[in-house]
This record gives sequence, C-alpha cells and structure tokens, in this order.
Amino acid sequence: MSNSLWLALGLVLIVEGLGPLIAPNGWRNMVAELSRQPDNQLRRIGGCLVVAGAVIAYCFS
Repeated sequence: MSNSLWLALGLVLIVEGLGPLIAPNGWRNMVAELSRQPDNQLRRIGGCLVVAGAVIAYCFS
C-alpha cells in the first residue's frame, strides 16, 4: 500500500474513534438507534456516506 492509503486509513480510524472517546453514552445511543432502522434506511445512509466520501476524495486528489 502506498503511504497515502495508510494515511487515509489512519485518519478514518481517528475520526471513527472520536465518538466513543469523547461521548460514549451518546455514541452508544446513536448506535442503538441505527440498529432499529430498517435495512433500506441504512442502505440510503451508507450510500450517501460513500458518495460524500468519493466527492471529498475527488476534490482533494
């Protein structure tokens, strides 16, 4: 893997870890609420996140 991919992976892990580090109860409640959503809703959320990430990556590459 190139250094850029390792850097990207590291940044993703940092961002993902901030929620449970700073506000564990709020993070737990958010995960519990997401687990109650129907599959189609979760797919839409995931799709939006993928598109947003691709746009950001395209803009900064």
